[in-house]
Amino acid sequence: MAIKEIKAKTILRKHKRIDSWFISQYVMNLYQGCIHDCIYCDGRSESYRVPGNFGRDVTIKTNAIEILEKEIRPSPRKQPLKPCYIMVGGGVGDSYQPVEETYNLTRKALKLLNQYHYPVSLLTKSTLIKRDMDILKDINERKRVLINFSFSSTDDTISKIFEPGLPSPSERLETITTFKEKGFSCGMFLLPVIPFITDQPDIIKQTIQDASDAGIDYIVFGGMTLKPGRQRKYFYKILQEHYPHLRVEYETIYSNDRWGQASPAYYHSIHETFNQIMKHYHIPKRIPSSLFSDILEENDRVAVILDQMDYLLKMQGKKSPYGFASYQISQLQEPLSTMKYELQTIKGVGSVTEKIIKEILKTNTCTYYERLLYE
Repeated sequence: MAIKEIKAKTILRKHKRIDSWFISQYVMNLYQGCIHDCIYCDGRSESYRVPGNFGRDVTIKTNAIEILEKEIRPSPRKQPLKPCYIMVGGGVGDSYQPVEETYNLTRKALKLLNQYHYPVSLLTKSTLIKRDMDILKDINERKRVLINFSFSSTDDTISKIFEPGLPSPSERLETITTFKEKGFSCGMFLLPVIPFITDQPDIIKQTIQDASDAGIDYIVFGGMTLKPGRQRKYFYKILQEHYPHLRVEYETIYSNDRWGQASPAYYHSIHETFNQIMKHYHIPKRIPSSLFSDILEENDRVAVILDQMDYLLKMQGKKSPYGFASYQISQLQEPLSTMKYELQTIKGVGSVTEKIIKEILKTNTCTYYERLLYE
C-alpha cells in the first residue's frame, strides 16, 4: 500500500438537487482510492481519475477538516447549506477504510458536523464505524443519523472473493444489529448484486432474510455496472480465476456502453426477482419519508418522494411521469404551499400528480407512494 498526502482545495461537493438515494445534496471524499479492493468497484474506472493503483494506494486530504469547517460554518456572506443529510463519504473511497484508524478524518468530520448541528448519512462496508458510536449517538439525538451498509450479498464465502479487504457480511450484520439496539435507523444498500453469482433468487432471498433478522429499516437494491477499461479488465481477471464459465454470460449482457450499463432486459429481470421476494417482507425499498420529512424543506420533500416513486415504478418495468415533475419542482424558488391553485402550471404536473403533491404537503407522504415502497 502506498499513501500520498495532499492539500485539498474543496471537500464538500454539492449536487444540483437532493439525491433521493441518500437524501443528501452534499457529499465528501476525505480519501481518494480504497484499499477495501472490492473487485466490482467502479471507482477503479478511469472516469473517476483516482490516482495510483486502485485497491492498493490511497490519497489523504490532510487539510480536509480545516476546509470542511470553512465550507459548513454559517456566515452572513454566503448562502447556508440546504436542509438535508450531509453524506460523509463518496464514490471513490470508503470513509472507514483502514487508513481512517491512523488519520481519523471521518471521526473529526463527524465532530464538526455535530458541532454545527447537521444530520448525517453514512455508507460503509466497514465495522470500524462502531468506534464512532459516541459521536453518532449525539448527532442522532440532536438531529438524525442514517447508518447504511453496502452488501453484494450476505454470503461470507462469496465475499472473500469479491470483497477481499472487507469485514465479512456476517460481521457487518452484527454491526447493524448493534446500531439498531442503540436506536439508529439502518439501511442495507444491496448493490451491486453480481451477475449470475449474487443475483440468484436463493442468494437474494437469504440476504433479505438476514437483513430482516438484523432489524434493517429499508433495503435499496441495484445491479452492477462494468465500465470498459480498467474496471472491466480487473473484474474479468478475478472472474476467470473463480468463475471462468461465466465469462460468456457477462459478454452477453455487457456491451461497450460508456457507463458500464448491462442490458435493460437483465436489469428488469433482477429487479423483478427482488420485488417478488420483497413482497414477503414489510421492508421499504427506498429510504422512507418518515426518515426525512422533518429534515427537508417542502419542495425538496415533494421532489424526493416523486423521484422515489419514479424509480420504484421503473423497477417494475412501468412508465412514470414523476421523475420529470420531480426535477421541475426541485428547481422552483417559490414554496409549493403558495402555489396550491397553480400546481398544474409546473411542467410535468398534471391532475394526478397535482393530487399527489397536495397529499404530500398535507401529510408528508401519500398512499400511492407508501404502497409502492412495499409492493
